[in-house]
Amino acid sequence: MALPTIQSYSMPVAADLPANRASWTPDPQRAVLLVHDMQAYFLNAYDTQRAPIPTLVAHIKALLEQCRKLGVPVVYTAQPGEQSRDERGLLFDFWGEGINKAPHLKNILPELAPAEGDTVLDKWRYSAFRKSNLADLMKAQGRDQLIITGIYAHIGCMMTAAEAFMQDIQAFMVADALADFSLENHAMAIAYAANRCAVVLTTAQVQGHLGAGAESGVGVGFEAGSGAKTGAAVGTADCAHFHVDTLREQVAKLLYEAPESLGDDDHLIDAHGLDSIRVMSLVEAWRQQGAEVTFAQLAEQPTLASWSELLQAKTKEGAHA
Repeated sequence: MALPTIQSYSMPVAADLPANRASWTPDPQRAVLLVHDMQAYFLNAYDTQRAPIPTLVAHIKALLEQCRKLGVPVVYTAQPGEQSRDERGLLFDFWGEGINKAPHLKNILPELAPAEGDTVLDKWRYSAFRKSNLADLMKAQGRDQLIITGIYAHIGCMMTAAEAFMQDIQAFMVADALADFSLENHAMAIAYAANRCAVVLTTAQVQGHLGAGAESGVGVGFEAGSGAKTGAAVGTADCAHFHVDTLREQVAKLLYEAPESLGDDDHLIDAHGLDSIRVMSLVEAWRQQGAEVTFAQLAEQPTLASWSELLQAKTKEGAHA
């Protein structure tokens, strides 16, 4: 009844994602980020040096950084190190004593450790909502979206998404910020979610939507499932959105640098360490603003001056299409 030894598998990428039935998009004014059960006990089932774990950790870390910066509340779940037989309930019949056998492994992975202001909830059942005040916390903060990351995709993460749906909370399963017993289980979880109760996105897509929402400064309203969009997420952008000084401010926020430290012709990847995840978040945000650019186009000439010229050209193309 112990956890299986989990074999390495490749993390799903954007091309592997199922089609979503709903058209919800994450909004920094409405969302909560959930880091689900990233405890040593559960991670020990993997070779943590092999796929999908390094990608899982990197993507959750990137989302944590962005959400904290944007003021998106962060919630962790973690099973207690000591549980009585009654507290464990029917979990005992499927998984035995679980973490009780190794209470020293209850800690959350240090690289993803909770920060001041984050919330850590005791996890008692598959769903993060069961025997917790997660729903009340969200309601008190006026939040009705839950961005789900962590392990295991087809157990707690999927069940949490399903229960969120039943409480009129829009759930987002971040496909490449989850891990599972196998690729088959992982694929099943995101397919079920996309077809029945949630929207499945990549880390870069979530970052793009959150970034666009922060730029617009406008939420999309409380009505769950409406799929409504306002502000910069609708229509074609004005070229002023892509002036080099505007881009400088936007990129500086992603890099946690002062805007004046970014020169117009600085190589943003080599000189400032702009990584592919952040570039993809910019791609998604700028597409929302009407500029149909690709990762390859941005990576070819990664300077503010080149990007400003490219984005303004793409915006004009869209206006005349």
